[in-house]
Amino acid sequence: MSKDPQKPDTTADDPAPVLERPTRRSFLTRVGAAGVAIGTGQLHSVALAESDATVEDAPPASNASADSANMHVRLNVNGTSYDLDIDSRTTLLDCLREHLHLTGTKKGCDHGQCGACTVHVDGRRVNSCLSLAVTHEDEAITTIEGLGKPGALHPMQAAFLEHDGFQCGYCTSGQIMSAVALLKEPYGHSDDDVKEAMSGNICRCGAYTNIVAAIQQIRRRV
Repeated sequence: MSKDPQKPDTTADDPAPVLERPTRRSFLTRVGAAGVAIGTGQLHSVALAESDATVEDAPPASNASADSANMHVRLNVNGTSYDLDIDSRTTLLDCLREHLHLTGTKKGCDHGQCGACTVHVDGRRVNSCLSLAVTHEDEAITTIEGLGKPGALHPMQAAFLEHDGFQCGYCTSGQIMSAVALLKEPYGHSDDDVKEAMSGNICRCGAYTNIVAAIQQIRRRV
């Protein structure tokens, strides 16, 4: 009789691994680990590339003295002449506040939209945040400090006080400077005409009714 062929012994010392059904938790764990590994490798590659950059690839350091844009200018502000060496890109607003320390002129939006920085240049109202200081040489610049002083207020300043034409006061200097210039401008006499003429000056406190009353009081006198 023939013997049955001997079957190989498949019994091992360690049991065969049992495949587990993947769960949502295990899937997310594996995906997250793979993402971290990939991200770390990319950051490492970037770091190596940056470290290999040579000094020649870097932009040359700027020479402050060679790039200096300073200009000499003589400004007439509130009847006083000032000789200044300033950057040609300095706005009239920054020149008044930072160089001449006339801080009554306020920086509001710095985009010519609120009117807080209004000053007079040769009698005309100007948004000083939009005007370069060096362009106003030999012109008469007037700020709120030159309009009137305690004990000798300009009539428009006194009218603003009388009618409570301000609350927080931040926009007030610009409002008054525009209102004084308005006295010489060809606008009608109605309240609507005043509102139109003052539309470039914003009062965030909403004191518009009192501002109009103050302006109209002075307009009736001139």
